[in-house]
Amino acid sequence: MEKYILPTKKAVLVFIVFAFGYFLSTLLRAITATLSPVLTSEFNLQAADLGLLAGGYFLGFGSMQIPLGYLLDRHGPKKIVSSFLLIAFIGVAAFALSKNFSSLFISRILIGIGVSACLMGPLTAYRIWFADKYQQRLNSWMLMVGSFGYICSSLPVQLLLPEHGWRMVFGGLAFLTLICICLILLIAPSWEDQNKENKNKVGSLAEVWKNDFFRSLIPIGIFNYGGMFAILTLWAGPWMTRVSGYTAFESATGLFWINVTMLVAFFLWGYILPKLSSFGLGTMKLLELGLPVSFLVLFIIILLGSKAGSIHWTIYILSTISLSLTQPAVALAFPKYLAGKAFTSYNLILFIGIFVTQWGIGLIIDFAQFLGFSEILSFQISFFVFLLFCIFSYVYFIYCNKKL
Repeated sequence: MEKYILPTKKAVLVFIVFAFGYFLSTLLRAITATLSPVLTSEFNLQAADLGLLAGGYFLGFGSMQIPLGYLLDRHGPKKIVSSFLLIAFIGVAAFALSKNFSSLFISRILIGIGVSACLMGPLTAYRIWFADKYQQRLNSWMLMVGSFGYICSSLPVQLLLPEHGWRMVFGGLAFLTLICICLILLIAPSWEDQNKENKNKVGSLAEVWKNDFFRSLIPIGIFNYGGMFAILTLWAGPWMTRVSGYTAFESATGLFWINVTMLVAFFLWGYILPKLSSFGLGTMKLLELGLPVSFLVLFIIILLGSKAGSIHWTIYILSTISLSLTQPAVALAFPKYLAGKAFTSYNLILFIGIFVTQWGIGLIIDFAQFLGFSEILSFQISFFVFLLFCIFSYVYFIYCNKKL
C-alpha cells in the first residue's frame, strides 16, 4: 500500500477539518430550496427571482474560480480557505439581516465567494498529499460530506424555522463558520512544507483550457453536472410543492431523504471505485453507460408530472452519480503543479452551469405561464428543454473522446 505524504493520523484529521468547511458550503448552497416557501412569501418572489437568488451563490462562487486556482497553487489551502471563509461569514451575517431582495442577492454572492475554496482547496491538497489511486475515493467521500450538508439544509432546517425563524438559523451558521476558520488555522499543515516538490513549477492556465479532454467535458459540466446540482439545491423543492402538491414540511422531508440516500451512495461509490477500475470500468465507460440512465429517469419524471415525487427525484440524482468522476479525471489529466488550476477551471464550468440552469429553468417556467400554460405544464416544458441540452452534451462528449 502506498504511503500518504502526510502521516495517516494527521491526514485523517486534516480531512475532517476541511470536510467541516465543505459541509457548511453545501448547507449554505442548498438551504434556499428549504427556505423557498418562506422567502417567496416574505419577499413576494417570482420563480425567476427565486432562481436568481439561488444562482447568486453560484455567481459569486464561479467568479472566484480562476483566481482561486492561482492562489491555491501558490499559497495552499490553509491560507486561502480560511481567508475566504471570512468573506462567507460576512455574507451569512448580512443575509440574516437582509430587508429586501437586493440585500438577499448581494449576501448570497458574498457567501458564494467565501465558500468557493471549500472543496477546491482540499482537493488541491489531496492531489499533493495522497496517492493517485485514492483521488476518486477522496473526491467521492468529500461529496458524501457535502450530501450531509444537503441533509442538514432540508428537514433539520425546516424543524428549526417555526421556533427560531430563518434569520436565527443564519446567525447560527455564521458562528459555525468562525469555528471552522479557527480549526483550519490550527490543524492544516503549511503548504510550503508539504509542496516542496512543486513550489518552483509554474503552470499556465492555457494548458488546462487547450486540453482536448477538458474541452470535451465543458457541456457536460454545464448542463448535466451543473443541472443536477441546480435541481438538487433548488428545483426539486419547488417541483414537489408546486407540481406534486407537497406541503413545505413534506417537501423538506423529501429533500432530507434524497440527501440521506446520496450520502450513503457517495460513501459506497468511493469504496467500490478502485474495484471497478480493476475490472476495466474506468471513467469513460462509467459515464458512457451511466448518463443515458439518468436521461430515461428524467424523461419519466417529466411524463409523470404531478405524480412524480421525492422517490423519483431520488432515483434521478442517484442515476447521475457517475458525473462525480469528472472532477478527479480532470485533475489526473494534468501534472500536480497544475492541480489548483485544473480543479478550479472545471469547477468554474460546473458553477456557471448551476447558475445558468437554476435561473434558466425559472425563466422558462415563468415564460410558459405567461403564454398561458398551466403551472404544472410549465414545469414539464422547462425540464424537457433541460433534458434536451443534457442529451446533446452527452453526445458531444462521446463524439470528442472517440477521436482522442
